[in-house]
Amino acid sequence: MTRRIVALDMGTVRIGVAMSDPLGSFAQGVAVWDAEGDWLSDLRELVTSRNVSTVVVGLPIRENGTKGPSAENVEAKTEAVREAFPDLEIVMWDERYTSTIANRVLIEGDVSRKKRKGQVDKVAATVILQGYLDSLRR
Repeated sequence: MTRRIVALDMGTVRIGVAMSDPLGSFAQGVAVWDAEGDWLSDLRELVTSRNVSTVVVGLPIRENGTKGPSAENVEAKTEAVREAFPDLEIVMWDERYTSTIANRVLIEGDVSRKKRKGQVDKVAATVILQGYLDSLRR
């Protein structure tokens, strides 16, 4: 059975979620979870129901290459994922510019400003995952 890869774009308010197709070629946004809610349970359900082998977590590195408070927040949440899922491969992925790209995609898709707010995290997770999948094929 094919194993899937999930990507998380972890913010302080929302967590964007994307998943690979069974062949590991394409990323698709699947959800936006409440970062203050029980998102680990949501992840557990996804991991078990979709045979997930790897979780790619977007790490918000600053333009100058340093880590700021948001990167530390993501690293803390990633540690919770590692503890909850010791058998999963966890990959940290540089997510610089993914939110900018996600916003541009939504604007070009003529998505209203109101709807963009809820979708940008899911699209950013998709951009993160597609970058990771493309790097595996190189």
